[in-house]
Amino acid sequence: MTDPNPAAAPASACPVNRLGEWRTVALVALFVLGMLSSLVVHAAQALRGTGDLAVIIERADGAVRIVETTHNSVLGRVEGLGDLSHASVVYSRDERYAYVFGRDGGLTKIDLLEQRIVRRIIQSGNSIGGAISQDGRLIAVSNYTPGGVRVFDAETLDPVADIPAEYAPGRRSKVVGLVDAPGQRFVFSLWDANQIWIADMHDPKHPRITKFRDIGKNPYDGMITPDGHYYLAGLFGEDGMALLDLWHPEQGVRRVLEHYGRGDQKLPVYKMPHLEGWTVAGTRAFVPAVGHHEVLVIDTQDWKQVASIPVYGQPVFVMARPDARQVWVNFAFPNNEAVQVIDTETLKVIETLKPGKGVLHMEFEPRGEEVWISVRDRSLVQVYDTGTLKMKRMITVHKPSGIFMSARAHRIGL
Repeated sequence: MTDPNPAAAPASACPVNRLGEWRTVALVALFVLGMLSSLVVHAAQALRGTGDLAVIIERADGAVRIVETTHNSVLGRVEGLGDLSHASVVYSRDERYAYVFGRDGGLTKIDLLEQRIVRRIIQSGNSIGGAISQDGRLIAVSNYTPGGVRVFDAETLDPVADIPAEYAPGRRSKVVGLVDAPGQRFVFSLWDANQIWIADMHDPKHPRITKFRDIGKNPYDGMITPDGHYYLAGLFGEDGMALLDLWHPEQGVRRVLEHYGRGDQKLPVYKMPHLEGWTVAGTRAFVPAVGHHEVLVIDTQDWKQVASIPVYGQPVFVMARPDARQVWVNFAFPNNEAVQVIDTETLKVIETLKPGKGVLHMEFEPRGEEVWISVRDRSLVQVYDTGTLKMKRMITVHKPSGIFMSARAHRIGL
């Protein structure tokens, strides 16, 4: 028998209610799709490459500025990097990550696109720079305390190898002049031991070390030629340079530039020039003289001096424009307010610029149309057009020092 008062049909069964639900679902779906579309557009706008990025060290604050060189603007700032009083930077081969070496033994990996620290470790008590291996997988750090080189995985910063610079039982040397070299090698000098070592890193956990002894007294820095052929160590304890042919290391180290240094007349040296501040243009090297107001010109075929160029003060960095047409020079205190430009064809100074007191570093953009100059005492970075020699932009950066372009990722020894 049929119930005379059947229960009302559930609301969901009502065609009108169903239509309302579908309309609600459709509106929500359209809203979500709109939001996703907006996010995709925003992400596309935010996407950028890394080839025009650079890092500027703020040495007083333990921070770096991330800048781009297409429009010469600041993108961001990363803090918490410790003691950057003698900082240097290398880049991953994809140019996304910067590895910052601090004086306090800190090694910091920074993501340039996300503008953040990926990882930071304190790997020693006193560090003096580092390098990245030819394959981009290893980061090496040279240490004063304890003396030696420590090697880390570039992805994780986990330790891979420890190379103590032990030159006598229980005695370790400060390590300086660490560079990467072709053949998956690191090359460095031992200040206390008067030695140069090559570390072959084909088996990262078991480096194969080749040692060259009695290369000269107190090597204070080292550099490698842009083609990776020669490694040179400067000598603090005597005049001259130690030259190692990395194509033929079996030939050993030979002495060159016997008069390079302070000479018999021991002039005051306000700042020892960094050998990474040497520059090779064609078959000639342009070298800061030690204690003299000169840039020396060296023939790299026989490593003999062929000319000297009088300059404004004691040169610190002597840097070539990428096309080797110009060399730019900055100076030690008390003449550190100036930068001079040398024509490499005539070997003449063609311009003296006065950016201001405390010019510490210069860095050319990859193709050399502009150069960035840090002016510490004015808390400025100035950008100059290398064709007109006119300043194009000033950027406020607190106590800037080193400037490092991401294009260094693809250059040997930097």
